[in-house]
Amino acid sequence: MEPAKEEEKGFSNICSVLQILGAKWAFLVIAELSKGPKRFKQLHRDVAVVRTQSLTDVLRHLENSGIVRREVFPTVPVTVQYSLTEKGLDFQAALKEMEKWAAKWGNEKLM
Repeated sequence: MEPAKEEEKGFSNICSVLQILGAKWAFLVIAELSKGPKRFKQLHRDVAVVRTQSLTDVLRHLENSGIVRREVFPTVPVTVQYSLTEKGLDFQAALKEMEKWAAKWGNEKLM
């Protein structure tokens, strides 16, 4: 494959990652779920800055992206638990690299 095509493919891959993170609060939800599975109310308490509807929207987005698993338990009332999928757990490596970059360059002014 020629270098220009490889670079385009690389940018395309980065764009797909940014689409996942582009959902408001996605990073915060992934960070909370990296601590372990949580029920909706637990997660909502832990990310108190996020409104209920926004949390629902970001969880759906992350579920559709294959990052979050939604598991329903047949209890009364129904219990729903969210956790990171294997893809979501692996996604943490990308987030850690972003954190390293931010630690190195985050305090500098944008040019």
